[in-house]
Amino acid sequence: MGITPSMSTVISVVGHSGAGKTTLIEKLIRLLVKENLRVSTIKHAHHRVELDTPGKDSYRYKAAGAAMSLLLTRDALQLVTDAKEEREPEALAMRYMSDSDIVLAEGFSHAPGLKIEVLRRACGKPPRCAIEDGLIAMVTDMDEAHPELPHFGLDEIERIAAFMLEQK
Repeated sequence: MGITPSMSTVISVVGHSGAGKTTLIEKLIRLLVKENLRVSTIKHAHHRVELDTPGKDSYRYKAAGAAMSLLLTRDALQLVTDAKEEREPEALAMRYMSDSDIVLAEGFSHAPGLKIEVLRRACGKPPRCAIEDGLIAMVTDMDEAHPELPHFGLDEIERIAAFMLEQK
């Protein structure tokens, strides 16, 4: 591809459940990493997820009132912190992922920022986002969905990645 972003680019991949967002992001990560780019992800979950194990030291520190708790192992690091104020991909990326070349966020269809929507005819639903929501492209098999925007097929990973890296 040969394209490098000028600063950390944050793009949300949005779409209905089952549209293929996670699969697309996985393929994009593999390609971008091969291009020697540092890729980070942010996933929006609609349900409660326990991020630490009750009874363990890091959990106890957070429960006692620590603003952040960092767990470091030989190969990994886990940060647990409150996220009541910073809940939008760009703010989260700026605070925690500033050394990334590109941040791919999954979900966040209602948050401000750039969005690419994955929409498949088989899902039987209309587009989730409008251009006014920050929608910049479609990954779809539906030519009629936002025809004024760039369209990509689900398997056009190199073209999608190049388009993402062109965004500011």
